[in-house]
Amino acid sequence: MSDQLAAQATPVVRPADSSGLTNAFKNAALSALVALGLFSLLIGIRTKQGPTGALEVTTRPELLAAVVAAVFVGSLIREIVFRGRSLQPSRIVPAALANLSGMISRVAGMALLVVAVALPVLVSGSRYLLDLGILVLTYVMLGWGLNIVVGLAGLLDLGYVAFYAVGAYSYGLLGEYFGWSFWVCLPLAGMLAACWGLLLGFPVLRLRGDYLAIVTLAFGEIIRLILINWQSFTGGPNGIFGIRRPSFFGLPFTANEDGFAAFFGLEFSPTHRVIFLFYVILALALLTNWVTLRLRRLPIGRAWEALREDEIACRSLGINTTNTKLTAFAMGAMFGGIAGSFFATRQGFISPESFVFMESALILAIVVLGGMGSQVGVAIAAVVMIGGFELFREFAQFRMLVFGVAMVAIMVWRPRGLISSREPSIYLAERKVVPAAQVMEGRK
Repeated sequence: MSDQLAAQATPVVRPADSSGLTNAFKNAALSALVALGLFSLLIGIRTKQGPTGALEVTTRPELLAAVVAAVFVGSLIREIVFRGRSLQPSRIVPAALANLSGMISRVAGMALLVVAVALPVLVSGSRYLLDLGILVLTYVMLGWGLNIVVGLAGLLDLGYVAFYAVGAYSYGLLGEYFGWSFWVCLPLAGMLAACWGLLLGFPVLRLRGDYLAIVTLAFGEIIRLILINWQSFTGGPNGIFGIRRPSFFGLPFTANEDGFAAFFGLEFSPTHRVIFLFYVILALALLTNWVTLRLRRLPIGRAWEALREDEIACRSLGINTTNTKLTAFAMGAMFGGIAGSFFATRQGFISPESFVFMESALILAIVVLGGMGSQVGVAIAAVVMIGGFELFREFAQFRMLVFGVAMVAIMVWRPRGLISSREPSIYLAERKVVPAAQVMEGRK
């Protein structure tokens, strides 16, 4: 039996023939032609400012030819290697393989947690790495918040950056007009963002799929335009300056006698505030993860997963889909608002330019590439994508190109994300076997 299963799971590689090679060359040539049409304007032509201030057009035929040749060779190799071989995974997945995947996920999660806790100690002399760690953890928290809406409830949200902006402006405006501290405004920003999540949820209760995505996209743009045009309240394009920094139980991170360093007898260093902010966003991200995992085991979490799988079947079971959708939007928006509040106090300045559609697209890409519904996968995707952007910062012209190729590769070989398998939220500890005689007696 095991030999039969192995034979079924083993891909069949057909021998090469002349007709197959001809088709491979034709497909590679077609791919190169498409690449030529796509990259002729993106790579082959470049504009720059001349000595007189006017734009000058320069051509780069060598670079364009190299890119087209690379596409031709890559497509040819793909056709030769994978021709006649199924790219789809086998339907027969042994239980041991599933357990191994779950164990790898848990080990990866513990490793990421240990590295995150020890990072300020390991790179205490590098301000750049600390700032990068704070940025990565911010996107991890945003990814986990959006994972509630997209990964668990199955609601495609393209305007998640709107809740991020609501949280940031809530803290900025409350601190400016009322002088409230960061710790007071942090839960308020989350609650205000949750209210906006409810306001978004009501109009889209009957929408699904592409229509839901269009409405959420429009909601994000509406929030951004309000922030730009309401100058008397939000500052308009100029934003809000001088946002108050958080303190450590009332101790500011300053060089004064009542500061954090003087109170603990330390030499003053601006890095103290950065390390403190790192642990603050780490605690907020872990809180988001803990709440999400707890909610998944509650009836509302199972209702989210049922809604994601089949809304009609969910209604037939008596689940209130209206409340289920609203709670998903509200919970995801709350964590986005809390992350936005931290972003405001971290930057000290906010403006509408920080909350454009590309932010929503980046957060959604983190959730999709990491694996919808997988907490560890979202964290790994955030580390890879945000860290990858920094690695390719010197190659600004090709950064988005490499990013697009990576996304296409993930969608081909891992269509469900980096970590696509996860344990069910609720399952029976053991299966109860009912004797056949008892079943027959019950039928009588």
